[in-house]
Amino acid sequence: MRFDDFLRFALTSLTAHRLRTALTSLGIAVGIAAVILLTSIGEGLHQFVIDEFTQFGTNLITVTPGRTQTHGGSLGAINTSRPLSVEDAIALRRAPYVQVTDPLIQGNADVEHLGRSRRVTLYGVGHHFTDALRMRVAVGEFLPDDDPRSARAFVVLGAKVASELFGGENPLGARIRVGGERYRIVGIMEPKGQILGFDMDDTVYIPVGRALDMFNRESLMEIHVTYEPTAPLAEVEEGLKRILTARHGREDFTLTPQQKMLEVFGTVLNAITFAVAAIGAISLLVGGVGILTILTIAVSERTAEIGLLRAIGATRHRILLIFLGEAALLAAVGGIAGLALGWSVAALLKLALPALPVHTPWSFAVAAEISAVGIGLLAGVLPARRAALLDPLEALRSE
Repeated sequence: MRFDDFLRFALTSLTAHRLRTALTSLGIAVGIAAVILLTSIGEGLHQFVIDEFTQFGTNLITVTPGRTQTHGGSLGAINTSRPLSVEDAIALRRAPYVQVTDPLIQGNADVEHLGRSRRVTLYGVGHHFTDALRMRVAVGEFLPDDDPRSARAFVVLGAKVASELFGGENPLGARIRVGGERYRIVGIMEPKGQILGFDMDDTVYIPVGRALDMFNRESLMEIHVTYEPTAPLAEVEEGLKRILTARHGREDFTLTPQQKMLEVFGTVLNAITFAVAAIGAISLLVGGVGILTILTIAVSERTAEIGLLRAIGATRHRILLIFLGEAALLAAVGGIAGLALGWSVAALLKLALPALPVHTPWSFAVAAEISAVGIGLLAGVLPARRAALLDPLEALRSE
């Protein structure tokens, strides 16, 4: 039997019972659609998180006060950590491979101008903040390279704050009140949008020393350190630890490299994607059971047909291939329908919920279709083997 004859024979057998074929394919289609949809959401979430963090660069280390550890310790030692200071940030510039360091403190403050006021997120930072976190100034310039401990009263506005307070006017050189104190505007940041739920445009930036005084704090929230991209991370961390330990007397701080954070996030998100794909695969197994059931019934109904095929020279191997081919074709049709359904639902979700990250890689689609055909073949083995082992004379007598 030639391949085109074989394909025509299988299609004829399937179309002879259209409703049964459609319902069986539906089981596979639903399974494939579930796999595509769930993995699309999982992969979209993976890309979203990675993109959110990599926009700050991968050669970034965040230093925070207090040591993060997994084992227990004395409750009396909780508040004995020495605070991170602006001097610490300056000292870290001497560490090997370090490019820039920038101190940071965050809080909320009211900004006022000509009767307009707005509650915003305030960042106390240094001159190298834009270099450390790859931020850009749209108009004017960022905070000048003053001594951060005694910097002048300059402020840089986020894009939304500038628009709300000044409308279409140019705010450069104007004076506003930030937390009750007068500051001169020297720059406007480029629109950045939201990053992990934080609106980076509804912000203002002032020198870190003035922010510490405004919030009456002693310790920085964190210090950002960037290093040469080709430098060995272990040596960079060791250099930072050596300087801070010498200054503090002990290791009462935590280093969090962006590179390691991305690796952890990648591992967790890959596990989530695999888990949701496994949940969708359960539907595929249900579809495989449907194919097994339908083909078992088909062998019973087509016993005489099998006997006739054996009588005119069809071998047991050929009978086996006919029924396996029907199972694979049934699964392939269901798989294609499932791909179309899954992509359609994913596209509708993306339109209805633009904030929901949805991404469907071609590799997932191909793997899902191959899995569907594979499950169809496995489900068809037992019915096909039963058909191939039928005695031709007994099969003809069943007529």
